[in-house]
Amino acid sequence: MLLWPLKLALKIFGVVVLAAVVYLGITAYQVWHTSLEYRPHRANAIVVMGAAQWDGAPSPVLEARLNEADLLFHQHWAPKIVVTGGRRPGDAFTEAQASASYLEGLGVPASALLLSGGSNSYENIADCAPELRAAHIKTLDVVTDPFHEDRSMAIVSEQGFTPYPTPTQTSPIKGTKTIPYFARETVAVALGRIVGYGTLSHLSTTYG
Repeated sequence: MLLWPLKLALKIFGVVVLAAVVYLGITAYQVWHTSLEYRPHRANAIVVMGAAQWDGAPSPVLEARLNEADLLFHQHWAPKIVVTGGRRPGDAFTEAQASASYLEGLGVPASALLLSGGSNSYENIADCAPELRAAHIKTLDVVTDPFHEDRSMAIVSEQGFTPYPTPTQTSPIKGTKTIPYFARETVAVALGRIVGYGTLSHLSTTYG
């Protein structure tokens, strides 16, 4: 008789664990499924999620994203490109500045580029959201790595814009190398859906 509270607690714990496993499993499938989607639309702008730059030159990951954005731009899917990303300690350039310079070198006019800051995915979009709204930009083709597409689109949607998946087709992160990235994205999307991506961004910034 005295053991029933313990048995009840164990049953509740088991149900919670099972629910968490199922939730993560469903989220993992959704992140993976979104990574396979490539559906460019006629949009108001193309947004490129930030990635590392090296002394003003895009890293291979960022370069792949920028090449995709350049392709979409020159195929006339959108008249503007939003490049994002701030500056790391010690950097002379922001990710957005490096991206803008690279795209101009590919023939994208400076007048077609909008620069945004941010030290993470949420800040990339939140930083430019007021300017995009002021310019009446409502739809965005979202360019990033395939494993990062689901979360990026969710953040764009949370900020009030309509996103379309256009992940880069030439990411240098391929094959088994993507496994830890998919795992990380699964957890981030699972938590972001519960607490909100803004809260998750604040927590990651505060606690590293």
